[in-house]
Amino acid sequence: MALIKEVRGFIPQIGENTFLADNATIIGDVVMGRDCSIWFNAVLRGDVNSIRMGNRVNIQDGSVLHTLYQKSTIEIGDDVSVGHNVVIHGAKIENGALIGMGSVILDQAVIGEGAIVAAGSVVLSGTHVEPGSIYAGVPAKFVKKVDPEQAKEMNQKIARNYLMYSSWYKGE
Repeated sequence: MALIKEVRGFIPQIGENTFLADNATIIGDVVMGRDCSIWFNAVLRGDVNSIRMGNRVNIQDGSVLHTLYQKSTIEIGDDVSVGHNVVIHGAKIENGALIGMGSVILDQAVIGEGAIVAAGSVVLSGTHVEPGSIYAGVPAKFVKKVDPEQAKEMNQKIARNYLMYSSWYKGE
């Protein structure tokens, strides 16, 4: 059973039909929408500031979400996929974005709607990743624009797939 822990009077709020892996950790001021999935060894640490997630968000294995005390929060829109071993620290991820495996997103960064951050990238503090674009590298830089409909369709498909994957665990 996932570790859900109250801190400083904040109790995590888990949306309807959300899958929490057995060893996922959700702490403090975390509010998530419906149909989300928090996978194995993922940590959502809302102890020093808030984490807000929309609907159909998947936080994949080994990812860590945290903030800066009184300085940054995390906001994640709908249909967002956060790949394996990602660190998000006090950033905003808009609807339909995809954060590739092993990426690091730092405080005050904004990942625009339908954007893709390539695997292993580091998005520096204050960076604004343009909607419908691909950013890659260390530090992450603009690579190219993507067809908005194609990106939206792909990112929503991934989000739906993770909803399906999580259904495999609900009967066990």
